[in-house]
Amino acid sequence: MRVQRLHPWPATAEEAEAIQDRLRPRVELSGPTSFGLVAGLDVHYHGAGGGDDALTAAVAVLDPGTLAVAEQVVVRGKAAFPYVPGLFAFRELPALVEALERLTVTPDLLVCDGYGLAHPRGFGLACHLGVLTGLPALGVGKTPFVGTHEPPGPERGDWTPITHGGAVVGRALRTRPGVKPVYVSQGHRVSLDTVTAEVLRLTPRYRLPEPIRHADHLARLS
Repeated sequence: MRVQRLHPWPATAEEAEAIQDRLRPRVELSGPTSFGLVAGLDVHYHGAGGGDDALTAAVAVLDPGTLAVAEQVVVRGKAAFPYVPGLFAFRELPALVEALERLTVTPDLLVCDGYGLAHPRGFGLACHLGVLTGLPALGVGKTPFVGTHEPPGPERGDWTPITHGGAVVGRALRTRPGVKPVYVSQGHRVSLDTVTAEVLRLTPRYRLPEPIRHADHLARLS
């Protein structure tokens, strides 16, 4: 599939922040409400720290109706950027973009292990990949990153808003009864209601969406 090269990979935090500021206005917060193929994206780090950590990026494309894998790609590489809070996506983007470019099918939705609007600069990994690909994208975080929220109710489907800087940037969403919530946010070309519905559709058995679980498993074994 095709990924737009809208910027060079940055060498400094100032360059990375400038890229986020330039691309953030391109984010669209509405779009399709139903999707065919869904891609899960995840990165596994093999090193113990430092800017040159070995990593494996994985993309797993699933049919959301059957959860059958339509295609999967693995790319091995190095973290491309130092660890800087709010700029973590730049460590993973080059490998994830390469993995997406190797796909022979084009998914209808990107489900990212990370954040979208729920980010200090309002432009997390899910926003960045959505803008680069032009595809609807959403983020699913395992832990809260920015903002405040109340605990959601105990049942599957219960949620509460995540607010940051006076705006709603995501939801704390319970995907399994009595299990810790996940933290979902819009990335690109998708509404928050659609994000919530899709994450619930993709979590029939476990806390995390099946496309992310497949990508995580693939990255760890490669």
